[in-house]
Amino acid sequence: METEQPAWNVMLETCPSRTSLAKIANKWTAMIVIALSDGPARFGGIRQRVDGITGKVLTSTLRDLERDGVVVRTAYAEMPPRVEYELTPLGQTLRAPLIALGTWAEQHIEQVLQARSAFDQRVGR
Repeated sequence: METEQPAWNVMLETCPSRTSLAKIANKWTAMIVIALSDGPARFGGIRQRVDGITGKVLTSTLRDLERDGVVVRTAYAEMPPRVEYELTPLGQTLRAPLIALGTWAEQHIEQVLQARSAFDQRVGR
């Protein structure tokens, strides 16, 4: 007997996919996924690539991504200890859309800045 897959709808408040989307849309999540898109990296390497992120926020975000199955944390039994993070196969599916969003932001920032300026002038900011 086959069970039918629920019809997930991110627009419904009670749908669990909404929390997943909110986490993915978080700026730090997107930047960490982009930072890991070239392969495994250590904590310090990720922190260098994601300018402005605090250690606390990076730790918390990496844990959330690990919990969701997007990132895998590998601890090596070496001296000194070494830990690496990398995208799982599920995390790899986020690479293209998040890199595309980053590219869009870079390509359109001038238009966005002009729109902000025009808006601010209209509303008297």
